[in-house]
Amino acid sequence: MNAEQLKALQAPIKAKYQENPAAAVITLRAQGRIGEGIACRVDTGRALVEAGLHPATGGSGMQACSGDMLLEALVACAGVTLRAVATAIGVNLKDGKVFAEGDLDFRGTLGVAKDAPVGFRDIRLRFELDTDASEEQTKKLLELTERYCVVLQTIRRAPPVVASLA
Repeated sequence: MNAEQLKALQAPIKAKYQENPAAAVITLRAQGRIGEGIACRVDTGRALVEAGLHPATGGSGMQACSGDMLLEALVACAGVTLRAVATAIGVNLKDGKVFAEGDLDFRGTLGVAKDAPVGFRDIRLRFELDTDASEEQTKKLLELTERYCVVLQTIRRAPPVVASLA
């Protein structure tokens, strides 16, 4: 897909959302089913993923760790966003890799230390790009990727989340 094809694809969608802002608000959903042992099966729409405890909390390592899944979602979203932005602004990407890593202090989630946070303490997102774009173009590419990556922005601006029992 080139920039013109992308713009042609998105133009009627953008026009619709400008005319009717409410049409742009979509609710995404994820669903899981509590499994045997300490596990939860998540239907990703493409495959079934079974999440379990990380080995640092007693897991076997045979199931996906939800922390890994969060980083994988960040990598996926950032990669798709980067590719779309590159296409839109005419930056030729010959190849590219996206890496995410985060630091967790498992004392928090295990209740070992009240001062240890539950969740990621730090997350780092890094891109390795093979492109002939100028430094200015690649800086703009990174800036726009950060701006439009849904998962990155959600992590940075943590929206209110309400947990409830049905």
